[in-house]
Amino acid sequence: MKPWILGITGGIGSGKSAVAQLFIDLGVHLVDADHAARWVVEPGQPALAKIAEHFGAEVLQADGQLDRAALRARVFADVAERRWLEALLHPLIRQRIVDYLARAESPYAALVSPLLVESGQHQLTQRILVIDAPEQLRVQRTMDRDQATAEQVQAILRAQASREERLRYADDVLVNDRDLHWLRSEVERLHNFYLTLSGGQP
Repeated sequence: MKPWILGITGGIGSGKSAVAQLFIDLGVHLVDADHAARWVVEPGQPALAKIAEHFGAEVLQADGQLDRAALRARVFADVAERRWLEALLHPLIRQRIVDYLARAESPYAALVSPLLVESGQHQLTQRILVIDAPEQLRVQRTMDRDQATAEQVQAILRAQASREERLRYADDVLVNDRDLHWLRSEVERLHNFYLTLSGGQP
């Protein structure tokens, strides 16, 4: 039987990566949309050539890799440029995700994506788990992880779906404001529940 797809999302700093790893540890076939997004702009991929042609050589590093920081600065400053980039990349990322999900052999597979709702990737899933945490905690975690300023983190938060919007799509919500031991037990509880579902629905 074809596995059903669980979408996992949450705002920056909510702890998606930690939750994703715990699902992987439990044997769940997991696809990370961020990995797919990085792959489609690798040197030699058609998307990278189009990006360089559109934005100029300053968005490339000396070795031909994409300079993410330079590109991010350009697209966060200009909505039209961000839309152009999304129109180019989203269909390619989606195809890559679909290809990876098709290889799943576990009873259900998971797609973790920070932009699950915004990018329309939620249409690939049968159930959505939102990882949530108080905003102050998310900002602090992101500043610690990325050595970013509060202003930079706030700008990213503004570009992502609002917490309310994400929660509106949620079938399940995991509030990640405690330690890893607690988080592991919550993920195991959800996993055992998910194993009882067919097609992602009770």
